[in-house]
Amino acid sequence: MKRITLILALLLTAMAASAQQYLTLTDIPYSKDTDAYAQERCKLDVYYPTDLKDCPVVVWFHGGGLTGGNKFIPEELKNSGLVVVAVNYRLMPKAAIDNCIDDAAAAVAWTFGNIGLYNGSPEKIFVAGHSAGGYLTDMIGLDKHWLAKYGVDADKIKGLVPYSGQVITHFALRERRGMQPTQPLIDEYAPLYHIRPDAPPIVIISADREEELYGRYEETAYFWRMLKLVGHKDVTLYELDGYNHGDMATPAHAILKKNIKRLCSSR
Repeated sequence: MKRITLILALLLTAMAASAQQYLTLTDIPYSKDTDAYAQERCKLDVYYPTDLKDCPVVVWFHGGGLTGGNKFIPEELKNSGLVVVAVNYRLMPKAAIDNCIDDAAAAVAWTFGNIGLYNGSPEKIFVAGHSAGGYLTDMIGLDKHWLAKYGVDADKIKGLVPYSGQVITHFALRERRGMQPTQPLIDEYAPLYHIRPDAPPIVIISADREEELYGRYEETAYFWRMLKLVGHKDVTLYELDGYNHGDMATPAHAILKKNIKRLCSSR
């Protein structure tokens, strides 16, 4: 009898999971900027469950060195009880780096204002991204003026989860200034410049230090250490052994989901 009860419970769980429905709405404008390039690029997709309420939300920024790439919903985040907001933003050199960061802030602000319409909770918004997307995640989460422009306190973000994100001044900007990728710079366009103890929880994920791009592991390890030294209470660093800069996102999604569960269950 116990065996039959267990089998029935497993079957009911599987049926409930398979019955869960998700919808994707595409190309929703999120910016009020009237610039033609902004009108073209400043759009987002929303993937959400139709039969759940107050779900955790992931705002996802794609990579591409701030010069390329397009929005997409990561497969590993689908069917997970999450709302996912995938964002396009303006790209260099057609746009300035300020435009890239401002677009990221505008998209997060849009999410705070609208995600309840898509069964997401504005109290459970996580911001994440790979490479350039990780850089944007850190910039708008640490330098509060970007979101303040839109009336949003960056500290309302439930968690920042940069995947292999640049934390010194981004190499795309350094290249425009005639600098080499191996020549470091820390100015107001560097997340490191804005470290503070009262920032949202930060989950830093790096690829294998021997496989990363331009010493990115050591860069993010210093970022982690400085956050610890200023007194940040919830910052974690993961190194994904055996994974390079390009393929590290797939295992990183499991870390993101684990930490969403942790942070949403904590008071």
